[in-house]
Amino acid sequence: MNFIQKVTAPILPIGDVSSFSLIGDPGCEGLGTTMMRVYVNALELASRDDFILIAGDMVPTGKRRFYETISEITNSVAGKDTYILRGNHDTGVYTEYFGLQNYALIGDSFTVVVLDNAMRTFEAEGLELLGRVLAMEECRNVVIAFHIPLPNHFIRNSVSEAEFERLRAVYAPYREKVKYFACGHVHSRFEDVVDGIPLICSGGGGAMIEDVSEEIKASDVDYHIVRFFMEEGRICHRIVDLTEMYYKREQQEPVLKEKLEEAVKGELYAHLRYLTFADRAQKRGYEKVANLMRALADSEYRHARSFFAVLEQPVPFMEALSGFRKSENFEFERLYPMVSDYAAGIGGMLAKQAFADAAKMERSHAELIAKAEKLEEFSVDTLYVCPVCGCVMTAVDEIDRCPVCGAPKRQFREFTGKE
Repeated sequence: MNFIQKVTAPILPIGDVSSFSLIGDPGCEGLGTTMMRVYVNALELASRDDFILIAGDMVPTGKRRFYETISEITNSVAGKDTYILRGNHDTGVYTEYFGLQNYALIGDSFTVVVLDNAMRTFEAEGLELLGRVLAMEECRNVVIAFHIPLPNHFIRNSVSEAEFERLRAVYAPYREKVKYFACGHVHSRFEDVVDGIPLICSGGGGAMIEDVSEEIKASDVDYHIVRFFMEEGRICHRIVDLTEMYYKREQQEPVLKEKLEEAVKGELYAHLRYLTFADRAQKRGYEKVANLMRALADSEYRHARSFFAVLEQPVPFMEALSGFRKSENFEFERLYPMVSDYAAGIGGMLAKQAFADAAKMERSHAELIAKAEKLEEFSVDTLYVCPVCGCVMTAVDEIDRCPVCGAPKRQFREFTGKE
């Protein structure tokens, strides 16, 4: 079933609808699984509303194969009629897949006017359509949607003041009808008021969340959708963070879930094999072979992340930290000592040593994570890792060798995270 609505007429009656969801920028940074995992999760949640509007940038570039991929994913998951507005990445054969770039969805309770400003200018036919729709008596609760934000108090990545004046000249006679401006483009979110009208900017449907200004940091923004809905005769909005996994198809199919788990393990094993062989090649002087192996190792790691992304359940930030600490505690308190003793009992001395040494290090991991849970107080900005056994240290000034395996200090790897 095709949920994407290819728009063929500038004015579309949509009847008795009371809500829609806005999803911003799902595909501009690529259609890899980690990005699409966010997008399908957004679609699954958004399908609880009457229809879905994508605020542009469905694809990274205008190649047909990208439109085919995003259309297949959307039609498989959306569950509700889905309309697209054009973003600056949506070049090429956009109209072949999604239809007109300027159109109006006219419902009994509210109207959404979609305008193309992907090239930072509003098209004349779009502004003409907006004026025509606003003049209709039945259109009282109007949302004007486009991709590039209007000039605002938070970011400079917007259309020009002159371009905004072109838009304002059209809606000004009907200003009381315009209840929202809605846009995407910025890989974050913010709310502002422009000419007395709320501006909702949402780019949290797949692209990596970014710092966009001193006031809007990536650390403060989650992936999200924006719900618009009628309440007591007026249109309202609510931002809903994607803190849960609403899309669960692969996780609920036992065979596929098992194969995904096996794929994660297989790719991580390949990652380790390539890294280990890179060290061998380096020692023999085959620098180019070593470089190839490290590149392949990184590729296998990315594959593992893609498979893991299908299985991973979102967990709130602090809850995740707490879970890591509990896992480390279990390993050093129970699991690794138990397996080390078993290995010793059957003469597996290498395994005994490996588990015993790991237990010592997992304890330090748990202690460091416990400190990190006090986010504002955590002050460790430099760490050292022994490349032989993996021991993590916060200071090495008074030691010459690894306290666990005895490897020389000159081999330690340094990790810095100064803010």
